[in-house]
Amino acid sequence: MHANFIDPFHARDSLLHHVDPRVKLVLAVAFILTTALLPPAAWPGYILVFALILAVAIASALGPFFAIKRAFLVLPFVLAALPVLFTTPGEPWLHVPLGRWALTITAAGLARFASIALKSWLSMQAGILLAASTPFPQLLMAMRALRVPRLLVGVFGLMWRYLFVLADEALRLMRAREARSAALAGAGGSSVLWRAKVTGYMAGSLFLRGYERSERIYDAMLARGYDGEVRTLPLPPMARSDKAALLVGLAIVGSILALEIWVG
Repeated sequence: MHANFIDPFHARDSLLHHVDPRVKLVLAVAFILTTALLPPAAWPGYILVFALILAVAIASALGPFFAIKRAFLVLPFVLAALPVLFTTPGEPWLHVPLGRWALTITAAGLARFASIALKSWLSMQAGILLAASTPFPQLLMAMRALRVPRLLVGVFGLMWRYLFVLADEALRLMRAREARSAALAGAGGSSVLWRAKVTGYMAGSLFLRGYERSERIYDAMLARGYDGEVRTLPLPPMARSDKAALLVGLAIVGSILALEIWVG
């Protein structure tokens, strides 16, 4: 299995792809922190942050909607913040009757919930663009260069490599299922309940086969001298253009945050 199976976009030729991975990692973290620190209901700040991430997406040659569509996957997790609609004090905006009781949604709670959703959505876009424009081994080297603990870098590296193992096992299970579940021409498919049952069996089999294969892989790593230390090649010195990009990027996100705090 080729690495492009999981990283199909890192081979593109764009301005963002050519930026040093250390710069991209620092700017992505700075962008996420800036977005998280924006005050609730700071709508001009959210517009500026969205315009910034949209410009980065265009510079990546992946298309302006590449990260926008994929970032919507984070919105279901935002439902964990749903109680702020009812627990934030403020002017009542909507009453939801529930029998003898009623839940009151306040305007401040609605603004806070919308702010949390926007922050999560924008931060996810930054992570998507970082992952799509940077090969994961380069991200690991950037983490090491930025003094991220070696244990964390090792865990991330093993996790990424083991994704190929799980994907390979899943493809084998799917091919085996298709070979044993051929349907007659013109015949309809099986019921949803049957498909769910088969999918559950496949998930259990994938876990067992993945666990057994991981043991074999770990034994092979020990036989080749693995001692828990992840060794990577050092990154080349940072070019002047990369240093300039780092300074400009930090200045932009810092200015957005300072402007919103000062105006607010």
